[in-house]
Amino acid sequence: MITTAGEQLCLDVSNADAEEERVTPVDLVETLLEHHHGDYRAALRDLLQDADFLRDQLYTASCLMSKGMGRGWKPKYERL
Repeated sequence: MITTAGEQLCLDVSNADAEEERVTPVDLVETLLEHHHGDYRAALRDLLQDADFLRDQLYTASCLMSKGMGRGWKPKYERL
């Protein structure tokens, strides 16, 4: 609900709605397997393709980013 306090707009958000959203955890593994109809090989293949795509995007972004923008930070392409 949006209310006005003088000239300033205020958004009234109750905490009860936010807490309800946190209560329902999602099992990502089960969701992934359901999406691939239980085929774990297809699920793994899809995840590996996503990881490869994201590595490529990270490499591209790191090539376009100036050193001053990242303040010397360099990305790691593999999780250690």
